[in-house]
Amino acid sequence: MRHRIDDYALLGDCHSAALVGRDGAIDWACFPRFDSPAVFCRLLDVRRGGTFRVGPERPFQSSRRYLDDTNVLVTTFTTPTGVLELTDCMPIRRGREHSPSVGTRYSLLRRLRCLGGQVPTRVVVAPRFEYGAFVPRIRLTSPLTAELVGGADALWVTATRPLVAYDNALRARWLLRAGDEAWVEAAWSSSLAERTPEQMPSLPMLRQRLEDTVAFWREWLSQCAYEGAYAPQVRRSALVLKALTYVPSGAIIAAPTTSLPEDPGGVRNWDYRYTWLRDTALTLISLILLGYQQEAISFRHWLLRTTAGRVEDIQIMYDIRGHRLLPEVELGHLEGHRGSRPVRIGNGAVKQLQLDVFGELLEAAWLYTKTGGPLTPPSWAFLRELVEAVCQRWRAPDQGLWEIRDEPRHFLHSKLQCWVALDRAVRIARARRFPAPVGRWVRERELIREYLLREGQRHGWFPQAVGSDRADASVLLLPALGFLPAIHPLMSRTVEVVRQRLEKDGLLYRYHAPDGVGGGEATFLLCSFWLHDVLVHSGRMQEAEALLRHLLSLANDVGLYAEEAVPGTGEAMGNFPQAFTHMALVASCAQLSAARSFQLPRPGAYDFADFALTYHLGRRSALMSRFSVEAAP
Repeated sequence: MRHRIDDYALLGDCHSAALVGRDGAIDWACFPRFDSPAVFCRLLDVRRGGTFRVGPERPFQSSRRYLDDTNVLVTTFTTPTGVLELTDCMPIRRGREHSPSVGTRYSLLRRLRCLGGQVPTRVVVAPRFEYGAFVPRIRLTSPLTAELVGGADALWVTATRPLVAYDNALRARWLLRAGDEAWVEAAWSSSLAERTPEQMPSLPMLRQRLEDTVAFWREWLSQCAYEGAYAPQVRRSALVLKALTYVPSGAIIAAPTTSLPEDPGGVRNWDYRYTWLRDTALTLISLILLGYQQEAISFRHWLLRTTAGRVEDIQIMYDIRGHRLLPEVELGHLEGHRGSRPVRIGNGAVKQLQLDVFGELLEAAWLYTKTGGPLTPPSWAFLRELVEAVCQRWRAPDQGLWEIRDEPRHFLHSKLQCWVALDRAVRIARARRFPAPVGRWVRERELIREYLLREGQRHGWFPQAVGSDRADASVLLLPALGFLPAIHPLMSRTVEVVRQRLEKDGLLYRYHAPDGVGGGEATFLLCSFWLHDVLVHSGRMQEAEALLRHLLSLANDVGLYAEEAVPGTGEAMGNFPQAFTHMALVASCAQLSAARSFQLPRPGAYDFADFALTYHLGRRSALMSRFSVEAAP
């Protein structure tokens, strides 16, 4: 059975992640970290990838949901003879009370309950370590426990009913009758570790692990301060973003998967299990809108430590522990999802010049200060270095937001973000009275402004790059970042051209232009959320709300989004679930809520995120006393 990308649901423990299909098969899981080699990767090769399936033997229909306010998944199987409930989680080892630390048990915990009738149930544990490279040795250590080991990895399996080993897998067939319950846990360790049956978890311990995990997620989400439109979807997106956070370092990954195609059978298959400065900065803005500051503090610490050294050596991405080397390797032994080759690990874009990251980091810093977040002298020194780098580099071409694998260009989005970096740095310096060459920064900011306006006036709209007449959805951020009013004639014409050239079935492609990579792609969901925001701030509320409802309808049955969607069908494409998309959903719902309840400013240029944050902070009495920083002109 070949699954679609949106057939999966996410499990996570803030260290790693797994994907569970509608049939109860865990077809993707990496241990001990997000970017570790996969233990199960049937997602990328049906024949040799490996899986951990728990479910009925006979034909069934399934439905699923997350337990309220958690990332704990419940799948209900209805069969001709009975009903079976499967509860899945990655157990969390809770830290001390009120501690932000989140421990892990490096495991997948699964509970079966027969809700009625009787259900013949099958269990298959077939890991294929190192991305399906080999079949491990399987050894029963007792009737209820087993060791599966090979290379650097081992899985220790505990069940509450008997297991057997045959045909290169650990297996079981259990007949569950109404009221029966069964548990199975697969826990990762180094292959050098040893365990005895006495060291394996008991049934009370398994129950406690599930309870602790439910309690952790509910406690975290209880801190969400969002009270606006589409709150259930926003809260689910918040849980996804938290699950994509590597708590030991504070880094946030773009997605927990690699090589899920942007076009089935195509070559646009990339590894997203790393921390892009851009993605993390934008994700933190969304979390700040929801009232979360701890994640911003943790990422600030990660950023200062990881990028320590010269600013000219800063990279666009790192691994979750801060490592800089991410060599891109093709795994030729895997067939790829739906035959999409190559399967890649690592990411060759790591050494690209992408000037937009400076603006995104300064925008996040600015909004962080608006919540009353502290900005220490070392943090300000780092930001100053970034701004000085912008002054030196903004005239250079780069690979841009979309990471083209072609000759660098003068992308308008990159220049815009350089303008943002200078603008927000000036605001922070003035508001906090920090030492800075503000006059020189203002002059440089105005040079970039003139540069961008000349290009827009040359065409009557803003194209992808200087000297190009190609449309690009990224220019929709010109009003969002406060460069021009959303109703400015140049922006109105830009929106019109972008929609004429890039819109299909109500969704936007990123661009249609050579980028050094073959093959096609689906529409990019982030871009359609950007369009929504521009419509809101143009006063076109009915259009905006219709678009947002359409975008919300594209989530899968448990509220998750990939990077892209096929126009017409809405089928998910690209890595999954995608932080960019969930971040954009949060931001767009916050924009809509603010615009509904809080009169838009008089026509003029203003920062959309600043506007939304001002509104939502105003709704939070607990933060009002700290909300003292106002935007500088």
